[in-house]
Amino acid sequence: MESKHEENLLLLSEEEQLLRIARVNKYMAEAELDYILVGDNVNLYYLSGRVFCGYILVCSDGNADYFLRRPSTLKADGAVVYRKLEDMTNAVAEIIKKKPGRLGMMLDDTPYGVIQRLLKGLGGDIQPGNGSAVFRKARAVKTDLEIQQMEMSGIKQTQVYRKIPHLYREGMTDIEFQIEIERALRLEGSLGQFRCSGAEMEIYMGNVLTGENADTPSPYDFAMGGAGMSPSLPVGANGTIIKPGKPVMVDMNGNFTGYMTDMTRCYVAGNPDEVVVKANQLSIDICRRLSEMMLPGVEAKVLYQIAEEMVKEAGMECYFMGHSHQAGFVGHGVGITINELPVIAPRSRDILNVGNCIALEPKFVIPGQGAVGVENTYVVQAQGPARRLTNAPEDIQSLT
Repeated sequence: MESKHEENLLLLSEEEQLLRIARVNKYMAEAELDYILVGDNVNLYYLSGRVFCGYILVCSDGNADYFLRRPSTLKADGAVVYRKLEDMTNAVAEIIKKKPGRLGMMLDDTPYGVIQRLLKGLGGDIQPGNGSAVFRKARAVKTDLEIQQMEMSGIKQTQVYRKIPHLYREGMTDIEFQIEIERALRLEGSLGQFRCSGAEMEIYMGNVLTGENADTPSPYDFAMGGAGMSPSLPVGANGTIIKPGKPVMVDMNGNFTGYMTDMTRCYVAGNPDEVVVKANQLSIDICRRLSEMMLPGVEAKVLYQIAEEMVKEAGMECYFMGHSHQAGFVGHGVGITINELPVIAPRSRDILNVGNCIALEPKFVIPGQGAVGVENTYVVQAQGPARRLTNAPEDIQSLT
């Protein structure tokens, strides 16, 4: 008797999944890989539309094989259900034995111990290629469906950002303010998860900075730092009281669909200093200029150079992308994770393509004032300026 709880393992349409696999196959060919064994949550979601415990073997001929451990109620044609990892690797080994080829693994995304178990189970003297690099390149160009999901996240994130001034109460600390914003985001449907690629960065639902805390360096490669509430998570709000005239930078979670949009806006109780207003307007101007230049074939490093020139012309270079610690980029790809390709940095080798989704974040940290600037998520189009997905007002918003 069939369980009423049974669900399809694959939530993507066949057409959508084949499109994504085709993009993976393109970069597999460049890396001279015939197979990639995928078991990390981000790329399982990319290939199937859901996170599950198991693996997908992507083949260079456009096919994929599925290996499921749990939930056992998930079903897919030809899927192999296994209990022990060795059972899965034996099945993979049989597939590769029938049509020998070079295997790639998610070396950047899988713990070393798991990689060793996989290699032992597969047998033979396998020297796996790095499938993680293949998937980063494939995911950099979004399908129409992925862009639609990001558009939905952008709409909901914008709705919450418009409510932010009404969440403030006089005498609040930055963490109290952030908690109110988190609540509003969750009520609007935010998943709350802030996925980062790699093990070097972590954050909880975003970043709210005010005053001198904005100038506190963080060990993470984010544009902005902050001391955080504990050395175990040293980034963001630290309990600083929001003072009249001092900017409050809000860079909070935009994950409503599994695909994130990235947006930053500044708020102030009272009247901001002239240098704060100048820095915020410069950030807006940089975003507008770069979004007009974000066309297919443009080198990412050229965009950074333009931003740097605008900052120097305005005499704001000592505050650009930090003060005591400066970030080395002005934008980054965004999607299932918050840090994807392409990277808008001075030594970036990335070249823009139609379907890239890019967050531009030209920000400033001004001693004695705080962090200032905007961030928007854009889609690169075949013609014309990049399309903005995050449409909350960009001017500094009053909290009073």
